[in-house]
Amino acid sequence: MISDGHTRILLLGCVSEKGPADVAARDLYVSTLFRLRRAYAETLGSPWFILSARHGLVRPDEVLEPYDVRLSSLPAAGRRAWGDRVFAQLQAAAAPLPGRVFEFHAGSHYVEAVRPHLEKVGAVVVWPLRSFRLGEQLHWYKHFLKAHGGG
Repeated sequence: MISDGHTRILLLGCVSEKGPADVAARDLYVSTLFRLRRAYAETLGSPWFILSARHGLVRPDEVLEPYDVRLSSLPAAGRRAWGDRVFAQLQAAAAPLPGRVFEFHAGSHYVEAVRPHLEKVGAVVVWPLRSFRLGEQLHWYKHFLKAHGGG
């Protein structure tokens, strides 16, 4: 459970590039994009979770085995069910949700599956890199980390 002292929670999308062994989720995803997302979250010091296509909402220290599931490959009904699951997991992990800010660093399928649930209960959804292409995202994270001494 997240303490009430934190109003912002970061949600980082998983990536397809994973290491070969069972490790803490924070270390499973090995792409440059995920490593920069993680460094951003850790530099901010806000609570953060990973949005896993297979497991839903995952704590960074939760041990996971490598998997090959892409949310984008699921049919619309599967993505809706995934969003329902993640919302229930967020209710358990981060209640109360009204007024809390959820900052997404994830692809559109992840955000669109969860955002309607959060907005319906009065949470605030922020998606700062929504219109950024991959290269622009990498640049943004690197610039942030350089300016804030992280990474």
